[in-house]
Amino acid sequence: MNKCAIIMYHYVRELSYTRYPGIKGLKVSLFKEQLTYLRKYHNFVRSTDLIAAIYENKPLPENAVWLTFDDAYADHYTNVFPILDEMGIEGAFFAPVKAITEHEVLDVNKVHFILASVKNINELVEDIYKLLNEHREQYNLQSNEYYFNKLAVANRFDPKEVIFVKRLLQVELVEELRNRLTDILFKKYVSDDEAAFSRELYMSKDQMKCMVRHGMYVGSHGYDHYWLNSLPVEKQISEIDKSLEFLKAIGSDVDNWIMCYPYGAYKNLHENNLGGGSTVSSLIEVIRERGCKLALTTEVASAILDKEHAFKLPRFDTNDFPKDRNAEFRVVGAN
Repeated sequence: MNKCAIIMYHYVRELSYTRYPGIKGLKVSLFKEQLTYLRKYHNFVRSTDLIAAIYENKPLPENAVWLTFDDAYADHYTNVFPILDEMGIEGAFFAPVKAITEHEVLDVNKVHFILASVKNINELVEDIYKLLNEHREQYNLQSNEYYFNKLAVANRFDPKEVIFVKRLLQVELVEELRNRLTDILFKKYVSDDEAAFSRELYMSKDQMKCMVRHGMYVGSHGYDHYWLNSLPVEKQISEIDKSLEFLKAIGSDVDNWIMCYPYGAYKNLHENNLGGGSTVSSLIEVIRERGCKLALTTEVASAILDKEHAFKLPRFDTNDFPKDRNAEFRVVGAN
């Protein structure tokens, strides 16, 4: 059985030297330590190796590991790419196209920087309560207590108050209201110049072209970074097709490409008839029909590389592996 530890990264920066030290990310120095540890005990593989393992049953080396980077942050170009290039390691980068081409800040990132900018999370919760009160009648909202009790469930990375903010502003409320509240809070706590902030936060199209030329892989992360499983099929198709247009424009392979589901979400909530007797009820079918060869979730486990699991591959977080070159070998995700 071919197995691979797929590792997921987001922000990689020297946090203490940035304007937002509260952002949850990996220090560059610790990234280097982790790569040294991984090189000692694991074998780095490439995107083409995973595709060959699934569709040609080609064996992967023992303790195979593949590195993935979500959201196309400028960190990845300035901090990650030079290190990977020097070490001869392929990184797989997944770009939400709208953030790059339209210079907008993804709602998920607005929430990250709002949270990183507040000194007291309870003050932010109170601000959100006030905004909900102001919009309750217009949007027929439930009580503040209802939303907090429903959403405020701590996970392995965040306390319940942070999860409440994330879930409320990322998925619970209708899109129009989510966007409105997030914009208000972003302007209050972070910046009133979204375009400038976006240009600082994300890579440019030319930077992504450069990485592709130097052997990095760039795959799809949608266009708007929506929860794709919550969209009707017609909108899913639009999201994927616009993303593929971007991949083609930067020189990435659009015949044998890889999907990274935003938020890891892939189980459909809608079934739509597309007309002409053709019914597509699965996001997996949408991407498979467009040449996708494998897709990544945020479920935590080792990835089994076969056709049955190809479109729901789990990933580990960087925090699941040591960040010390001298650490002893640790078996992670034995499943």
